[in-house]
Amino acid sequence: MNNSKIFRMVRIFLVSIWLMFLLQPAAQSEQVNLVERGKYLTTAGGCISCHTDTKKKGKPFAGGAPIKTPFGTFVAPNITPSNEHGIGRWSDADFIQAMRKGKNPAGEHYFPVFPYTSYTQMTISDLKAMKAYLFSLTPVEAAADDHSIPFPFRLRFLQSVWKVFFFREGEYTADPKRTVETNRGAYLANALAHCGECHTPRNIFGGLDYDRWMAGTANGPEGGAIPNITPHTDTGLAWSEAEIVDYLKTGATPDFDFAGSLMADVIADNTSKMSDADLRAIAMYLRQLPPIENAF
Repeated sequence: MNNSKIFRMVRIFLVSIWLMFLLQPAAQSEQVNLVERGKYLTTAGGCISCHTDTKKKGKPFAGGAPIKTPFGTFVAPNITPSNEHGIGRWSDADFIQAMRKGKNPAGEHYFPVFPYTSYTQMTISDLKAMKAYLFSLTPVEAAADDHSIPFPFRLRFLQSVWKVFFFREGEYTADPKRTVETNRGAYLANALAHCGECHTPRNIFGGLDYDRWMAGTANGPEGGAIPNITPHTDTGLAWSEAEIVDYLKTGATPDFDFAGSLMADVIADNTSKMSDADLRAIAMYLRQLPPIENAF
């Protein structure tokens, strides 16, 4: 090998090393930004509220408190990156399948108390950001409690039948009749924050009544009443955009009351940490919903 070839090889090697050091900070910065965006999305999505047993002073995301429903008592699992008890072995594809299709890595169906029926509308990029944040957490080596579900509701294969009738799978599609900001609000409210999961009536099989979207129900989570948040003058949320934003940020209502029960936790853990722009977008979307009369 002559000297010119050796010189070329050395030069290529040195340039490769230089490029590696040059690009490494950019890659690290991109990963940090992805994790930070994932943290915001995970907060807005309400994950910590369900996946943390605050009553027992459990660690964040290590498994939730019992959720009582007409079909049994469910417990949200550990979603820290623990290999043994959490989601540490999950690939991006596993995470996306869980969130968009309601299936675990083995292909078993999740129960719809996990709101994949809303998360299915999320974009792939947002889901990857959420996973990046969850995988940045310290693993918690503790298993969540098991569900307590009577027969036959505990049979997971029955969920495949349930999905045929009540699961609307697919990413959110922007409505050309809405503004960019209102479409953002619809995405946040329906896909990420999954407001409709609580504020929409359900049928006897637990399926959402899409014809009465956000119209409230007398039989919400834990058996409590959940208000109508369509802009119906008499029975709904007849508030201005500014009043809705203030409520989601502070919990204070226009008549000098404060949010209570489950909504107090939602505001404290989730919506109060969202940007004013996103809260305003949600308010715009709620104000443009069809008003539905629903007194209970």
